Amino acid sequence: MIQELLKAFLLIFIAEMGDKTQILAMAFATQFPVRKVLLGIGLGVVLNHGLAVALGSYLSRVVPLSTVQIIAGAAFVGFALWTLKPEEAEEEKEQKRQLGPTTTVALAFFLGELGDKTQLTAITLAADAKYPLMVLAGTVSGMIATGALGILIGKKLGDKIPELGLKILAASIFLFFGLQKLFQTIPAQYLTVYTVLPCISLLTLVVVWLVHSLLRQRRAGIQSEFITTAKLLHDYYLHMKKDLDKICLGLEYCCVCQGKHCAIGESKEIVQAALDDQAWPEGRPEPVINHEEKPFSEEKVLDCLVDTLWLINTVKDEESLTNAHLIRNEMEAILLGQPVSKFENVESYIKQVREMDAGLAEKIDALFRRRKPVLVTPAT
Repeated sequence: MIQELLKAFLLIFIAEMGDKTQILAMAFATQFPVRKVLLGIGLGVVLNHGLAVALGSYLSRVVPLSTVQIIAGAAFVGFALWTLKPEEAEEEKEQKRQLGPTTTVALAFFLGELGDKTQLTAITLAADAKYPLMVLAGTVSGMIATGALGILIGKKLGDKIPELGLKILAASIFLFFGLQKLFQTIPAQYLTVYTVLPCISLLTLVVVWLVHSLLRQRRAGIQSEFITTAKLLHDYYLHMKKDLDKICLGLEYCCVCQGKHCAIGESKEIVQAALDDQAWPEGRPEPVINHEEKPFSEEKVLDCLVDTLWLINTVKDEESLTNAHLIRNEMEAILLGQPVSKFENVESYIKQVREMDAGLAEKIDALFRRRKPVLVTPAT
């Protein structure tokens, strides 16, 4: 059982190193959050290789391989144009596209692997396997592993290349593989000057128009929702890292720094994990220190709490706020003796705090109303 899983994993991992799907993962990583890209890869590959394992070679008998390749090539060209599409400003449209990244990545990997060597490898391995599900697990994990390497490279590039450059890079990759698939699979009698030239000309005009629209957005200082949110979160965590260093007024109570057993020590680790783009383990350990007796600056704790509330109120992507809520809980443990677990909006939150400490609630309300968006960095 394990042997079949490892064999499938190694074959797929080696076959996909440097392949188009790994490059696609890199391109998607410059556009979407890592978790959504990995989830999309997993879903797309499970569907694709699931078909391969379940149906074997039957799929190719029902639908000609050349037809599948043409559909996949056209889809890749569509992804290229979608990547260059300017962002919509309306919040409602943004919310409707919340599942866009995962669905797009899943569809790209599903179509991209139809008839590809990895799907054929999955078919071959499953043909004489005693445990077909182990073959599926091995091929899927192999694809996710190579995709993760591509994502790592893509995120590193994302820190150094401007947003417009990222969009053009991703679109170029999609366009290259899409056109390559189409030219390799469309029958030769249809690839004439009279058919190819008009299509290429039209495609070029559309691409030029989309790039021109992106350039106008850049001159107007408009950034994509994802890039803006990512920068806002990054600035917040850098700001919080500096503020946390000023909260502890000394070790008169502790004698030795308690590290993550202290609300501030754990907050520092949460902030560092966010800056390193790492997930924080679920759950929060019970506090082992009486925070009321520790030499903390209540004013600065309150300032950190209000900064965090402002961020939570500003950023609409709840998935990206997990670490911020953990920091909020740590500040509450210091000020109130316990965290406020339920958070719907700032107004209801202040009502909950008022039931616990009316004076503190008034301070939070007053500071929040005066708070200016100092963490926002002007677009360049």
